[in-house]
Amino acid sequence: METRELRYFVAVAEELHFGRAAQRLGIAQPPLSRAIRQMERRLGAPLLERSSRGVALTEVGAVLLREGRAALDAVDAADRRARRAAAAAGGGGSAAIVLVTKAGAANDLLAKLLDAYAAEPGAVPVDVVLCRPGEQERLLRDGRADVGLLHLPFDSTAGFDTEELRVEGQVAVLPSGHPLATRGELRVADMAELPGLPLPRWPRFDGTFPDGPGPEVHDHTQLLQLISLGRAAAVLPEASRAGLHEGLTAVPLTDAPTVTTVIAWPPHSTSRPLAALITTATRL
Repeated sequence: METRELRYFVAVAEELHFGRAAQRLGIAQPPLSRAIRQMERRLGAPLLERSSRGVALTEVGAVLLREGRAALDAVDAADRRARRAAAAAGGGGSAAIVLVTKAGAANDLLAKLLDAYAAEPGAVPVDVVLCRPGEQERLLRDGRADVGLLHLPFDSTAGFDTEELRVEGQVAVLPSGHPLATRGELRVADMAELPGLPLPRWPRFDGTFPDGPGPEVHDHTQLLQLISLGRAAAVLPEASRAGLHEGLTAVPLTDAPTVTTVIAWPPHSTSRPLAALITTATRL
């Protein structure tokens, strides 16, 4: 199976429309349809159910979509990492480490890590990429990042090497004037008693938002502003207290699951600067 064919299939499977997939790929629709039919003949099973109502994935197609995405991510990662290594070799030095983390999360830990690593002999620059919740994992898998800070149980660490850095509780972040903001602690069930303060909706990878009453939120700064305006509430790790501005209050949620921050990286990495960064993180 060629990577070109996989890209064709993934585009159709994600769009569930041959015309949109062809437009996305920049090709005509007939050769795209032929390529998918050829894949189905070779596999001996249909990948898509075609009807007058549209296109849907079969069980076989769902498996190929999942595995195909992983394979394409691996190919893209190899290309990106090789190009960065070539650029570093051409410049006579080591490429910068790209570290990805969720915006607004573990800021204190990250600041200590960057300062401590910069003091190490042979340290290279660290480019920090701040992203939306859940996006760190994808950037690590497709080679756009070398290492990341992930948060369990929300992020998946499957396929990565990891080291645990911190375990903490969670807090409810509320407008300071809300009646519940004066309590010493809350339970998760208490969050249902917040009329007019729904939890936010973060975008999925395809740019759409899940259904629900909460406001659509694109970044951490926007979230905090909506809370201070009395339009939303949030459940965040305990360490987020440090980044709260006036008008916001954090109340411990006693029965919320703990959040474990881990540093994660692809297991096949052989970068010595990255190994030094991970050693520094575990020492801290």
